[in-house]
Amino acid sequence: MRISIIIPAHNEAAFLEECLDSFVDQTYLPHELIVVDDNSSDATFAIAQDYAKRHQWIKALKRKSTDEHIPGKKVVDTFNYGLKHVSAYDLIGKFDGDIVLPPNYFEKMVNQFQANWKLGMCSGLLFVQNRDQWKYEDIANKNHIRGPIKLYHKACFQKIGGLRSGVGWDTVDTLLARYHDFDTVTLPELKVKHLRPTGHGYSSKNYQSKGEAMYRMRYGLLLTKIAVLKMAWQAKSPKLYLQALWGFLKALLQRQEKYVSKKEGKFIRTYRWKGIWSKIQ
Repeated sequence: MRISIIIPAHNEAAFLEECLDSFVDQTYLPHELIVVDDNSSDATFAIAQDYAKRHQWIKALKRKSTDEHIPGKKVVDTFNYGLKHVSAYDLIGKFDGDIVLPPNYFEKMVNQFQANWKLGMCSGLLFVQNRDQWKYEDIANKNHIRGPIKLYHKACFQKIGGLRSGVGWDTVDTLLARYHDFDTVTLPELKVKHLRPTGHGYSSKNYQSKGEAMYRMRYGLLLTKIAVLKMAWQAKSPKLYLQALWGFLKALLQRQEKYVSKKEGKFIRTYRWKGIWSKIQ
């Protein structure tokens, strides 16, 4: 199966070499790997160029954009820039520049996709370093495919209409895959090192964006309250709860454009409520 991977990268010089080495060392090499540098002020692009010179299946591209940090939108826009340059593929991936894959990662992925014709998305799990140990990054359920290691079958990627440009893109894609009757699978045995833990640069604006994303996914107010309460509890941050709720209400007042149709939104709410009731019972 032909695998195309796109890495949107902004100031990843401290991690990119170790990340790219883990791609080069794969037992099943990707067909192509495209690193898209987005306005980096460090050596990110130079490192990507060096790998591109040594490996013809690696490409280094440069994208100019605003210096403003726009959660979700910047990374998806950079990914879409890279998507314009991919060749034919069976599996398309959006990966981050601060992860390290186990050597058999894509070999295992291909085996999964070939064994299950309904499989739309697949990944391993992310682990962060805690002193001398690597522990599961416990900010999401282990069945959720995280944003830094997204791998889609072409049929699924096309059916969900690609990635939504904004915060929540890495949740709505999974929900839409299930709406279209694709399976989504995580493999616990594939431990991916996350060199820079999620949330290192979070601000009040980021928290508001989470509530905004839930509005755009048509969660509804009650479901949003439950979801952000769980997030705030995990992050031990009452501020996150208040800011996320304000983000939802602000998006409601502004009548922001939705990510999904009414029919898709109904499915998403039903799916989320089923998950909540299953944990209560």
